[in-house]
Amino acid sequence: MTVEDRQDSDRPLVAAVPLPGERPAPPDAARFAPAPFQRPPPTTYAALDLGTNNCRLLIARPAQHGFRVVDAFSRIVRLGEGLTASGRLCEDAMDRAVEALKVCKSKMDHRGVTRARLITTEACRAATNGVEFVRRVGEEARLNLEIVDQRTEASLAVTGCAALAAPEAGAVIVFDIGGGSTEIVWLGGREAGRDPAQRIREWASLPIGVVSVAERYGGVEVGREKFERMVDDCSEALAPFAAKAAAARNAPNFHLLGTSGTVTTVAGIHLRLPRYDRRQVDGLWMQDGDICSVIDELVAMDYAQRQANACIGRERADLVLAGCAIFEAIRRAFPSPKVRIADRGLREGILLRMMHEDRAWWRRRQ
Repeated sequence: MTVEDRQDSDRPLVAAVPLPGERPAPPDAARFAPAPFQRPPPTTYAALDLGTNNCRLLIARPAQHGFRVVDAFSRIVRLGEGLTASGRLCEDAMDRAVEALKVCKSKMDHRGVTRARLITTEACRAATNGVEFVRRVGEEARLNLEIVDQRTEASLAVTGCAALAAPEAGAVIVFDIGGGSTEIVWLGGREAGRDPAQRIREWASLPIGVVSVAERYGGVEVGREKFERMVDDCSEALAPFAAKAAAARNAPNFHLLGTSGTVTTVAGIHLRLPRYDRRQVDGLWMQDGDICSVIDELVAMDYAQRQANACIGRERADLVLAGCAIFEAIRRAFPSPKVRIADRGLREGILLRMMHEDRAWWRRRQ
């Protein structure tokens, strides 16, 4: 039994001593008076996603309709920098990641986290020294990272954002454009069940991500011709999944649902936000023509203009068009009049899964 689950009844009974001038209570009353009910303190959960490009942490507690975020952290660490060429995580990238993870550990300790799942994905899966890096994280940051397989990553991403799928949709293509890979899922309609993981009809982890595509083609000077070559390359990687999931396009009310820095950046630029605002982006519906306009605008920008855009910034200016090429390949394979944008995914999926396992919402009703 954990501390969070322990009830007052587990504590030893201590007899009360009356104060001077106070009449002692009858023995039977003192012995049998019911103790006031006290709800056990809520468990504080943490979900960490160390990807090829970003290190992201979310700390939350169960709430009536899901969970309430109490702290968050995100830092671009580029753990997969140079991985495509060398097959290994380089020292500088590992140093950056470890420093970010130390910040995460400090936040978890400060917030009193009692249950956590800390995952790392494609960079550590692919690197020959991925396991060695995980050991280093345990020693230096005092965190136990879990290298998850591709199916688990796809399932968690779907769990985190499936609530944004249109209820009337007979099929949805959900995609998460990462740094080293792209997870893509054919999700069946809600009549197939409440658990999003049980509605997965097909899935794939594609060996294309914003870091790997940018390193292959270069992300600084990208004109229309190079962008189209990037899209063709991504379309080739997508083709086997597109063939397996072709029937999804014919389902009633079919649409795309995207979660990643790429799609949220496209949404932020579309909204002309002076600075990125999750509240305006998460759940936004974008029309096909609006997405085309933003991508055309990005292709026409030079590197300095991308850096100056508040929704892109210096750290992502060389990656955003690689992400757009993956996004465009998906849109061409699965034409849809609209796309729903999700600023939620893996971390939210981890939190929801842990809370469901703990029956956290059931306990709150007691």
